[in-house]
Amino acid sequence: MISSTANPRVKHIVQLQKKARERREQGLFVIEGRKMLEEVLRDAPEAVAELYVTEEYAAFPEQEKAISGIGYEIVSDEVMKVMADTMEPQGVLAAVRMPQYDKQRLLEREDAVWLALEDLRDPGNLGTILRTAEAAGVTGVILSRNSVDMYNPKVVRSTMGAIFRVPHFYTENFLAELSELKRGGACLYAAHLAGTQEYDMPAYAGKTVILIGNEAGGLSSAAAEAADCLVKIPMEGKAESLNAAVAAALLVYETYRRRRGV
Repeated sequence: MISSTANPRVKHIVQLQKKARERREQGLFVIEGRKMLEEVLRDAPEAVAELYVTEEYAAFPEQEKAISGIGYEIVSDEVMKVMADTMEPQGVLAAVRMPQYDKQRLLEREDAVWLALEDLRDPGNLGTILRTAEAAGVTGVILSRNSVDMYNPKVVRSTMGAIFRVPHFYTENFLAELSELKRGGACLYAAHLAGTQEYDMPAYAGKTVILIGNEAGGLSSAAAEAADCLVKIPMEGKAESLNAAVAAALLVYETYRRRRGV
């Protein structure tokens, strides 16, 4: 049992929790809780690199059986609290390998639907968008390099497992990425206050890219200009804009609705 918070393996997990650079360099991130562990064991058991549980967690036969084939380290409750990012740890966390996807193959799909996120900063928004993307059948998510880290502990928790199932990529040059998508035959739709038509008017047929901007400033003027169509979401009252995750949900579900012929 690991009972010292000075243990190198404990410090390793703490660094992964706190530092995006550490996560990128090692290709690892941390998941917490029984639900997230069940998700990764079901979808990508080979991704588990390190697994830590408390004695109480391992004492339940069903839980011990689920992790017995992986190999795990028992840690004290005090150590688990130090390793965890949550206030009340559930007694289990793991360092897992970042998923890898074939971006080019996905981009070639004629029916592809992509979300392109420019400088999204809120972890909760990104996690919600990823969950919504999975539910609406989105092909993948592209993020500008200045967006919040996908493997931030708060993002990971809010994805509720979708992080293992929705392809996602960061791009160093967001505008160049948009140009490449257009050359590949995609039509770009941007949620924008200056939209010339309401969001439920376009057909969203063929390769489709939905652009969503920063929570505070929206899309940059350059990204908006790159879009083939600016669409607006009607609003009443004094609201000037919608939450980024809500805007993304409306547009991807409208795309989903159109493609199902509903």
